[in-house]
Amino acid sequence: MRMELIQPFINAADAVLCETLQSPTKIVDVSMDEETYRRKGVAAMINIVGDIEGRVIFDLDIPTAVRIASCFAGEPVAASDAMVRDTVCELANQVIGNAISTLNDQGMHFRVSPPELHTAEVGVQGTEDTEALVMCFDTPNGRVYMNISMRYHRRRRAERTAVI
Repeated sequence: MRMELIQPFINAADAVLCETLQSPTKIVDVSMDEETYRRKGVAAMINIVGDIEGRVIFDLDIPTAVRIASCFAGEPVAASDAMVRDTVCELANQVIGNAISTLNDQGMHFRVSPPELHTAEVGVQGTEDTEALVMCFDTPNGRVYMNISMRYHRRRRAERTAVI
């Protein structure tokens, strides 16, 4: 996996979480995963197609999602409240928006889908040439997981090889 594709997502997640939660975050776990992704709690998935393609899953366990949604709402929120799901999608939207701006500035061209709830317990397996970077951000409200699976589109890769 190429760092120039994933670093904007890492930077954006750190910045958005720090700003929205008004507290520092710390990356506590990073791993490469070739297996099928297993959802931890409330998750939002964003698909990307174009010069780069892949997906990002932004995932919070239920207690963390409830605490963060309560912070956003300014009052306690129940786990079953739609505000919890909306908060996870909004956080994902902010992170992806910031990362996409950085990648656009680097000359990448692609389309990004709006965040959708990822409700399957198990799903979204990579392909033979794609692995996922899974990282965990530790916040005062709990752990936030981000699963990034990104690669250059095959046509784009062939163009880069021809130039080199």
